[in-house]
Amino acid sequence: MLTKDFYFDLPDSLIAQEPSEKRGEDRLLVLDKNSGEYKDMMMSDFPTLLPENSVLVVNNSKVRKARTYAESVETGGVVEFLFLGKNIDGSWKAMVTKSKRQKKGKRFVWKDNSGKAYVCAVIEKENEDGTRDVRFDSDIDENFFQTLGHVPLPPYIKREDNWKDENRYQTIYAKKEGSVAAPTAGLHFTPEIMEKIKERGIKIYEVTLHVGAGTFLPVRSEEIENHHMHTESYEITAETAEELNKAKEDGKTIIAVGTTSIRTLESASDENGVLTNLKGDTSIFIYPGYKFKFVDNLLTNFHTPESTLLMLVSALAGKDHIMESYRHAVEEKYRFFSYGDAMFIKD
Repeated sequence: MLTKDFYFDLPDSLIAQEPSEKRGEDRLLVLDKNSGEYKDMMMSDFPTLLPENSVLVVNNSKVRKARTYAESVETGGVVEFLFLGKNIDGSWKAMVTKSKRQKKGKRFVWKDNSGKAYVCAVIEKENEDGTRDVRFDSDIDENFFQTLGHVPLPPYIKREDNWKDENRYQTIYAKKEGSVAAPTAGLHFTPEIMEKIKERGIKIYEVTLHVGAGTFLPVRSEEIENHHMHTESYEITAETAEELNKAKEDGKTIIAVGTTSIRTLESASDENGVLTNLKGDTSIFIYPGYKFKFVDNLLTNFHTPESTLLMLVSALAGKDHIMESYRHAVEEKYRFFSYGDAMFIKD
């Protein structure tokens, strides 16, 4: 299957640069994955669309303010560090700007607003994927990111982060720090929408998958089967897995909120559709031809042309149905990507 088969023309004007004025006031395109029929609705309608015999699964990962700026001790030049996570040995993996210049042994200092040195670090290793392992002179914690960090908005949002992003680029149920990108389907939920879902007797379960910067990597291979996925860590508690397995066994519809939730559940499922692999790293690549083991329906945002996420939703609803519904979304000027509108793929 060719990557170019997943291309569609998307005007730049439809790439949302700001969130909607009020959380939850987004449009919702509802797609029947079997018939291909679609309907224009609003996110506020979402609770009414859920089958009574269903459960909802959300990703509770929290976005870390992982984008920071440091000065080179050697030159005084400013370099951006996007911290992807902590390594087992205590160093941190980071993407850096001007990466060819950032050699092993180079030292950097992070300063606070007063210009006082906050912490120093050295590049300890140059990795084959272009990232760097950074060793700090003293341990850093979340206070470092809260004090010096910026919200790591995705590259297609062409502006600097601001105070509004601190709240809006985070789901209302975010708990576990570790993502460098938001699980964006969850950005549409408000306490009121969550309450309406619960009032219908539909249980909401939480899983965790920390979103990595690799989610934005393009598919560079001509044939999608040759693409190598990035790796992300996930976890499901034993109690949650037990209840979700019971729901599946009872024939309830499993609805994932976001592609991160679907990747978590499918990675954790064994060949019989039972959640058994409750913690680990996943590089699962879901594209047309994939047989879903656990998830039935999906709430998601609109994805970039030729992306792995577009391929994932095509696996769930059928490529032709997805491409036709995307054509309609473009025609009707839906807002795309992280701060954009939503899509519900249902039976």
